[in-house]
Amino acid sequence: MKTFKTIGIVLISALGGITANAQQAPMYTHYMYNTLSVNPAYAGSREALTVTALHRSQWVDFKGAPVTQTLTLHAPLRNEHIGVGLSLSNDKIGPNHNISAFANFAYIMKVSAKSKLALGLSAGANIFQSNVNSIQLEGQETDPVFQTNINNHVTPNFGLGAYYYRERFYAGISAPNLLQNNYSVIKVDGNTLIGKEQRHFFLIAGTVIPISSDLAFKPTTLVKVTSGAPVQADLTASFVIMKKLLIGAMYRSGDAFGGLVGVDITEQFHVGYSYDWSYGLKTAKYNQGSHEIVLRYDFIYPSKKQIHSPRYF
Repeated sequence: MKTFKTIGIVLISALGGITANAQQAPMYTHYMYNTLSVNPAYAGSREALTVTALHRSQWVDFKGAPVTQTLTLHAPLRNEHIGVGLSLSNDKIGPNHNISAFANFAYIMKVSAKSKLALGLSAGANIFQSNVNSIQLEGQETDPVFQTNINNHVTPNFGLGAYYYRERFYAGISAPNLLQNNYSVIKVDGNTLIGKEQRHFFLIAGTVIPISSDLAFKPTTLVKVTSGAPVQADLTASFVIMKKLLIGAMYRSGDAFGGLVGVDITEQFHVGYSYDWSYGLKTAKYNQGSHEIVLRYDFIYPSKKQIHSPRYF
């Protein structure tokens, strides 16, 4: 009952209110492989049709904890200056369920013989539902906050991004959901609780530093900024061994630390796994950490007999 009560209060605060902080967007330890989910300018940046699937189970064994899946597809067109993509996500936390689908477009410009700059645009919609009356709080069974469900509330949105990249370096900035749509307005004891989408800004960067012919160091970062919540930074330090095996550690400011491992099964197929533990939350003692798995496959165009390997980003 205490666990249910705790997550109920957290969820209502996340939906919005006079004194509540803003909710962060879904987090990913494998953000460096899930770039299209946060930056539309990434579309078409690889030399193939790239399909990436990710599953994250956060705070395992904590009832109502977040579970997220994403699927992204993107490719360059015959015109080398155009990239297109599709981003799908399915995110659940407690009684809240959000499904999103966004189309991505990128215009790619050559900055030099070895570097490119892409400007991106995304457009799509979020479908949100919340079965809040399924939450039973001890001694507050008739609380009006928990009596108004949200059913399949569709909100259109669009985003912008910029992405600079070369073989061993990338940097980008984006705002994937610029509109702050309202989900609901609830009156409670003279106060107004407003559930709405929060605008997030993302800064991403990464590089690869060769150490020897069989070893390279790959540091990456993702910084999230949103109103009403602390700035949060993911810092990841990985080693690439024999251009096939990746082993690294991650730190998420104020939240978690963990490790990740990945392997290129072939030049086209990558598999990755990560585990992180949320040291900064009171819920940490009630869960078994967070698990994440990512699969990425590059479909080579018939016109290309081979693709550049390795492709670090």
